[in-house]
Amino acid sequence: MKIVVIGGTRFIGPHVVRHLIEMEHDVTIFHTGEHEADLPVQVRHVHHAWGRIPVMGIPDELREIAPDVVLHMVPIGERDTQVVVDGFRGVAGRLVAISSMDVYRLYGKLHRTESGPPEELPLNEDSPLREKLYPYREDPPRAEDDPRKWMDDYEKIMAERVVMGEPELPGTVLRLPMVYGPGTLRDFEYVKRIADGRSIIPMQEGVAQWRGPRGYVENIAYGVALAVGDGRAAGRIYNIGEEESPSGEEWVRRIGQAAGWHGRVVVVPAERMPEPMRFTGNFEQDWLVDTSRIRRELGYKEIISQEEGLRRTVAWQRDNLPAEVDAAQFDYEAEDAMLAGVEQTSL
Repeated sequence: MKIVVIGGTRFIGPHVVRHLIEMEHDVTIFHTGEHEADLPVQVRHVHHAWGRIPVMGIPDELREIAPDVVLHMVPIGERDTQVVVDGFRGVAGRLVAISSMDVYRLYGKLHRTESGPPEELPLNEDSPLREKLYPYREDPPRAEDDPRKWMDDYEKIMAERVVMGEPELPGTVLRLPMVYGPGTLRDFEYVKRIADGRSIIPMQEGVAQWRGPRGYVENIAYGVALAVGDGRAAGRIYNIGEEESPSGEEWVRRIGQAAGWHGRVVVVPAERMPEPMRFTGNFEQDWLVDTSRIRRELGYKEIISQEEGLRRTVAWQRDNLPAEVDAAQFDYEAEDAMLAGVEQTSL
């Protein structure tokens, strides 16, 4: 099939593109041109200035391809997603869009923006969505030259509505979990402590017990490629992620095992945690998600084990820890004093 990928040059995208090439699809990527080194040579490139897409629309060069499927890797919200739908309506066969599990109401409860009784678990694709929109919008709005200005318009719920609401361009929505792997610094606070020779990693009570959805980058990319290549995905929404959701404490232990670390995880009451390390979310209910639909309908399965995924993640992060970090989050003197107090109290 002829596939047009919007974005797709960072983190998850290159893995998706490689899977599509292995599946013998004809792939064109529409991107800024800043990141091409990690992409297969078979890929065709069309460059753009992403910030102008809501104004410039979709170029004729892409429309003339008449793609069987358009994969939108980076939908932000309603406006930019509508531009893509308008540009490919009547031209493309289907639109696949990357969304997030942050659309669920339970995500709002985690961040204390939603209330109500506990959610029925595990969440599935028909579970209630957030009622409060635009989770990262600031008041007053960010300045136009603020590099985070896009966050004021971030809302995957609105993007999903646009994708699934156009009968002339059948849509598929893929809701992703917390994705780990080479290319992201998710969980680097633990990898850095291990790399710094810390024998104890403190974890806030609540965070240590809480369980949430995760997925390794190459596995997530494989699921995306399956949905792009399978016409049965038209009109469907899929959760992609691992079947198991270990607790935060167990997750850090597994990171430690991948790193060859033999230290301890110590659970600390929230009020004892140094403020820069303290999480303020509501961890009373786990965030468990059912991923059986994509497994059953499209044959999705993990192609990389979690153990191997964590090993690759730790190795990459050790080589790519940022040169500058928030020193307050790694104030080991204050951390040691806190840990000494906690362990003295437990005697």
